[in-house]
Amino acid sequence: MTDQPAVERRNLADADLTRAVEESFENTPDPRLREVMQSLVRHLHAFASDVELTEEEWFRAIDFLTRTGHITDDKRQEFVLASDVLGLSMLVIGINHRHPSGATESTVFGPFFVDGSPGFENGDDLGNGAPGSPCFVSGVVRSVDGEPVPGARLEIWQADEAGLYDVQYADLDEPRGRGHLLSDDEGRYWFWTVHPVAYPIPTDGPVGELLAATNRSPMRPAHIHFMVTAPGYQTLTTHVFDVDDQYLDTDAVFGVRSSLLATFERHDGGTAPDGRAMEGEWSSTAFDLVIARD
Repeated sequence: MTDQPAVERRNLADADLTRAVEESFENTPDPRLREVMQSLVRHLHAFASDVELTEEEWFRAIDFLTRTGHITDDKRQEFVLASDVLGLSMLVIGINHRHPSGATESTVFGPFFVDGSPGFENGDDLGNGAPGSPCFVSGVVRSVDGEPVPGARLEIWQADEAGLYDVQYADLDEPRGRGHLLSDDEGRYWFWTVHPVAYPIPTDGPVGELLAATNRSPMRPAHIHFMVTAPGYQTLTTHVFDVDDQYLDTDAVFGVRSSLLATFERHDGGTAPDGRAMEGEWSSTAFDLVIARD
């Protein structure tokens, strides 16, 4: 380990302090880590100086971060939620997922993805007992040049009619409204679930307190999450939004893309696209997922 050079670090303030902290990272072996840390120092110090941050505000920020960590667990990611409502998640997505023209656009990952979802076959009910009106979802996974992508893995997760994900139920012992399946030999996928609804992001933690203090809406428009992976292709993380939802232009996490809007047709009885005889109300939508090559 290389010793830091002997630089006097006394009586530092304002710009001299910022320069000293920035220079303290000069011997970082990883050049990317050095770049990130030095830029972070410059911008963090500039922010504090710009708003003339008080000690009370600094302590409240530390408390916010502490409580955000305490409420985060394997079923809830409050730090991701904080990143989402600050628009940072969508900014990072925009920087890192500049897909070629024609590819399905990416959007936020969200705080409720869970590894190890159950596997399903095409045509199965991923709702698995989740409350809500039946919804049939179908489409084709294809490449930007129009070729179907067989064997693509689709991870799917969503909230139920109460606006809750399965992991938000303390007494639920099995997944609901989430699972994975593979596109068939023609790139097609289809499954049953429940009709998506608009819902508020969790407001019982620090992020909810922040939204309340700033008079911001916690609502997200109705959507279904998709994550699509296939060998030789870039991973796609996206949503399919209900085109008729009232919150499309006030999404709490800034995740709506016009290209991700789909029509969820309402039906009453009749026969579903997979031949299932239906009774009562149900809906259906079709949305192709276009993925870009590595």
